[in-house]
Amino acid sequence: MTLSPEDNKLVVLARATRARTQAAEGAAVRDLDGRTYAGATVDLSSLQLSAVQVCLGMAVSSGAQGLEAVVVLSEATDLTAPDAAAVRDLAGGDVVVHVLDPAGRPHT
Repeated sequence: MTLSPEDNKLVVLARATRARTQAAEGAAVRDLDGRTYAGATVDLSSLQLSAVQVCLGMAVSSGAQGLEAVVVLSEATDLTAPDAAAVRDLAGGDVVVHVLDPAGRPHT
């Protein structure tokens, strides 16, 4: 799999966010205006959010009307059902989604 230069920027953002927070997952999204949002897993006793949910919350609260791309760095090989549903809610079914390993490489 070859990522576009713009999608590779999302990998860099997600990797940096995940490393900085030592979170289980890192994610980054690009909205239709080209703005990017990066987030990491939130795991508090009173609040649990996936990295994708953090990014989508930031994008929606900033006025994003849709997404061009989503990058997730995770041990999982696919989006969770709740994450996939949230991405569809904001972006429809045609958005580019890359689920990569925690280092930002394709799963083997």
